[in-house]
Amino acid sequence: MGKVYIMNRILCSTGALIGRPNGRNFRLLGECAEKLDCDGFEFMMYDDWYGRIDEVAGYLLSISKPFPAFHIEKGVGECVSRNETGDTEKALELFEANCKLAQKIGSKLLVLHLWNGEHSDKDFPHNAGVYAALRDIADRYGLILTVENVVCNVADPMMHLSQLLSRYPDISFTFDTKMAEFHGQMNSMYLEENREIMNHIVHMHINDYKGAVMDWSCLKTLHIGEGQIDFNKLFDFLEKQEINYEGDFTIESTSFDKTGYIDFDRMNRSIAAIRKYLRS
Repeated sequence: MGKVYIMNRILCSTGALIGRPNGRNFRLLGECAEKLDCDGFEFMMYDDWYGRIDEVAGYLLSISKPFPAFHIEKGVGECVSRNETGDTEKALELFEANCKLAQKIGSKLLVLHLWNGEHSDKDFPHNAGVYAALRDIADRYGLILTVENVVCNVADPMMHLSQLLSRYPDISFTFDTKMAEFHGQMNSMYLEENREIMNHIVHMHINDYKGAVMDWSCLKTLHIGEGQIDFNKLFDFLEKQEINYEGDFTIESTSFDKTGYIDFDRMNRSIAAIRKYLRS
């Protein structure tokens, strides 16, 4: 399992700042870098940009903040999950394009939805098998591949993380608090029976959730304090070093409205909240 480079930086997901309402305009990230108090960004790849890898990389390298983490475009996981003729080959091709961009912009860690979309985890053994090929590609580019505990249609994320760990003992995970709470599994991370899974977490997504277990109408990614997750308990758990967590924290909480306007103050409040938790 690869070690993460610098501990406990606070990153903003670019997907929380740019999306369809503002034209997925990656050139807005220069302004974001100036107005946000984060230590860097987790770059969210969109399918619009596959033909513009060099252009995107050139602009991102001009920005004043780094991109330590890179979120693989979600279509990769959708291809893996659908598993129709040619899908696995397409997933590997797209994944390598993501790795090329990640390497160009200096990212070190990849976040992957190994299952995603309508088909999700309908055939999880297949998804788990494809992980090995994806990992080989990431290794060639010198990147740490992490699998995120994203929502499932058939089973649940903790079950799949356990299955992956059994098959790949050196695997690394990204743990998303909203995804865990959606499945009623936030408190599961504190259980001794899941300690080995937690010890393989090298990155965290800090997002809130408000709703019942698996309430699909409540999947909006909320800022800290806007939902029901007990972040005092989470950071107390991390501070006591009950797991060997040395990674960064990414905020994915949506910070633009339907007009595309980016609420920098709202994101900065979440950044400040995490810094306060880390200092307390």
